[in-house]
Amino acid sequence: MHTGHRDRVKNRFLNEGLDSFDQHQVLELLLFYSIPYKDTNELAHELINRYGSLAAILEADPFELQKVKGVGKNTAVLLSLLPQLCRRYLKDKWGDRPQLSSTRKAGEYAISLFSGRLNEVFYAICLDAQNRVTYPALVHEGTIDTAPIYPREIVQAALRHQATGLILAHNHPGGSLNPSGADIDATRRIIEACDTVSIRVVDHIIVAGQRYYSFADNGLL
Repeated sequence: MHTGHRDRVKNRFLNEGLDSFDQHQVLELLLFYSIPYKDTNELAHELINRYGSLAAILEADPFELQKVKGVGKNTAVLLSLLPQLCRRYLKDKWGDRPQLSSTRKAGEYAISLFSGRLNEVFYAICLDAQNRVTYPALVHEGTIDTAPIYPREIVQAALRHQATGLILAHNHPGGSLNPSGADIDATRRIIEACDTVSIRVVDHIIVAGQRYYSFADNGLL
């Protein structure tokens, strides 16, 4: 019975894609690949009820997931892998050296860097003279106001990757796009530090989910 059901779900996916699937059905399909011999429908419903959404399950701590009856290490790894896999997929779609020639492109590229990240992180996106990305340097994890050494780390990253320009980018996992006073102050200090080595700061992008805020477009640079 389970084999026939699994084949029907897989064939439905192959023919229709995921758009018509409910959240618990997407999760049930995923669980086929970590729980090979049991009905996964009940566990899928239980996880949705416990966490509230498919996104919340995929973003849950893998060690906490394993406390749910029926969720073993393989299942926790599979579910926790997906957000990071999505981020790698989105980054790979841009290619090795995308040219960020507009705010829209810079914002979309920054969104791809933060996909699936639950904590605040800070990137210095290193650019060449044609605004092509030479390297997206992850320079800090944590809130800006706890990072007094940002300017030095960012200048070092820019010099290491032979950047002539930088796009600063960090995320607000809480969802607000508004820059804080600490965001603005850190940006000013970074610009001053980069000026000493003739590296231009092109923009500072804040990402919240699928939205972004540009310091340059809002007159904050």
